[in-house]
Amino acid sequence: MPRFGIGTYAQGSNEICSNSVSIALKAGYRHIDTAHAYNDERGVGAAIKASGIPRKEIWVASKLWPSEYGEGKTAEAIDKMLGRLGLDYIDCLYVHQPVGDVLGAWKDMEKAVKAGKVRVLGISNFERVPGMLEKLWAAAEIKPGVFQLECHPYAQRVDVRKKFTALGMTPECWFPLGHGDKKLLNDPVLVEIGKGHGKTAAQVILRWHIQEGFSVIPGATREDYIKENISIFDFELTAAEMVKIRALNKEKLFFNPPPGSERMYLNGSFLEQ
Repeated sequence: MPRFGIGTYAQGSNEICSNSVSIALKAGYRHIDTAHAYNDERGVGAAIKASGIPRKEIWVASKLWPSEYGEGKTAEAIDKMLGRLGLDYIDCLYVHQPVGDVLGAWKDMEKAVKAGKVRVLGISNFERVPGMLEKLWAAAEIKPGVFQLECHPYAQRVDVRKKFTALGMTPECWFPLGHGDKKLLNDPVLVEIGKGHGKTAAQVILRWHIQEGFSVIPGATREDYIKENISIFDFELTAAEMVKIRALNKEKLFFNPPPGSERMYLNGSFLEQ
């Protein structure tokens, strides 16, 4: 799994997503993270097809929505996902939220791995429901290899990461730039470190993720931001700079599910078919 990729959350449409992913692939990205709930899987697939890049060189990840969980139901959902993407297999398939019939979904996901439709299984947002990780881990024949969570310098999720990585899973960070939070992107510590390397605060943050050993999937639609985000492999943060960034942690999340979110997650009426 390439540890740097583009996230396609809130792209706006399949057309916008296709353009963003096309730019990203030309800029050297080889990891694309999407989800059924983003309603842009067709855009991802179109960009991959138009790129001319061999399929085996691109890591494609997507996520099932809770309304698709359940034996039989999930198997059908995976086939439909492959159809929307226009692909023969998915590199990593996640359960998007830890609600609903997760165990039923996982059984069908395991069958998809054995059938060659999926390579790796992952979990997303599982730290939000106490006990859910343990429940899945005990029941799973094929264990999750990747876990997604919100993570950035203001919410470094130290305890959560220790728990999940102890089981051998790789952390993958969404909202790595705080969903564009101005305070984070203008933090004096990050800005000052960036000046020393001729980089932006955003590039410093993404480089911090890489040096911490995370996989990171910043989202963007503008060509300049897409190219800026990947331009982080020509410099290295010093040990002292890494310590300064770790000291910014306040475990401040930018995404907080509203009350009643479980009912919302079980509603799939907004999903593209």
